[in-house]
Amino acid sequence: MPRAVGGAASDAFAKVTHVVRQWSFDNVFTETELYEWDARVRRLLQEADWPTDELAYVTEHKIDGLKLVLEYEVGELIRAATRGDGVTGENVTHTARTIKSLPQTLSQPVDLVCVGEVWFGEGEFQRISQSREAAGEALFANPRNAAAGSLRQLDPEVARARNLSITVYDIDRLETGDTGVSVPGSQWEELRVLRELGLPVSEHSERCADITAVQRYYERWTGEHESLPYGVDGVVIKVDDVAQQRALGYTAKAPRFGIAYKFPAEEATTVVEDIALQVGRTGVITPVAHLRPVLIDGSTVSRA
Repeated sequence: MPRAVGGAASDAFAKVTHVVRQWSFDNVFTETELYEWDARVRRLLQEADWPTDELAYVTEHKIDGLKLVLEYEVGELIRAATRGDGVTGENVTHTARTIKSLPQTLSQPVDLVCVGEVWFGEGEFQRISQSREAAGEALFANPRNAAAGSLRQLDPEVARARNLSITVYDIDRLETGDTGVSVPGSQWEELRVLRELGLPVSEHSERCADITAVQRYYERWTGEHESLPYGVDGVVIKVDDVAQQRALGYTAKAPRFGIAYKFPAEEATTVVEDIALQVGRTGVITPVAHLRPVLIDGSTVSRA
C-alpha cells in the first residue's frame, strides 16, 4: 500500500469556505425529550403533506472527536478542512493526508464532499500522553483536544507519528458522472456508498424502523460504549429518507431532521481543597473551588 504523504503545507490553516454549510445538532437528554422530538418531526412532515407511517431513522455513535470536511475531485482527495464556524473552516489537508485509514483515491472517480470525525484510540492517546510527560511537555486534556492539536501541526510528520483515525458518516454532495455509482436516496444508502467508495464507515450504525428502536439502540450503547476504541458521548439520530430531510429543513442553528441524544453525564467524587475568590474585570467576585484532580470523561478536572 502506498504511504500517505503530507504534501506541501503552504496552504495550512488558510480559510476555506465550505461547499455546503456545516451544522451542529440540537441535543436531547431523556427518553421523554426523544419522543417529543419524534412527535415534532411527524407533525412537520404532515404539515408538508408527507406520510409518516413508514418514518425510519438511522442511528450512529456520536464520536467525541474533531469534525473534518473532505473534498474529492474525480476520486482524488483535494482538500480537508475543519468545521470552523460552519461556514468557514481551516485547511488541514497536509495533516489529514497522514491519516492511514483515509484514502487519497476513491474506488470510483466521483466528485464528493463528505464529513467525518477524526479521533484517537484510547491506547494511542495514552501512548502520546506518556511520551509528552516524559519529554516535560504539556499534556492534552482529552483525546479530542489531542486530535485537534495533531491536525493543526505545520509539520505533517508530527501528525503521522500520532496515528489518527477517522470515521466518515455523511455525504454533503455527490456527482457520479458515468461511474455507475447511484446517488443515495436515504441516509442508510449514503453509508453504503461511502463504504463502497473505500471510506472508513462505522460498523455500529443501525437503521431503526421507529423511535422505540432508537431508544433500544441508545440504551444498549449507554451500557457498552466504554468498550469502543473511541470516545462516545451519545448517539446521533437522523431521518433516513433524504427527501424527508429536505422537507424538514433547518432552524437558524440546526437541522430539524436530526438530533443528538446525549448519554448521562459522568460523575466522580473528589475533595475540595481550597476555595479562592476570583475578581472579574467588571468587579464581580466568583468563588472558585480548587479540587483534588479527578478524571471525568477523559478530562482532568481540578477547578470548578
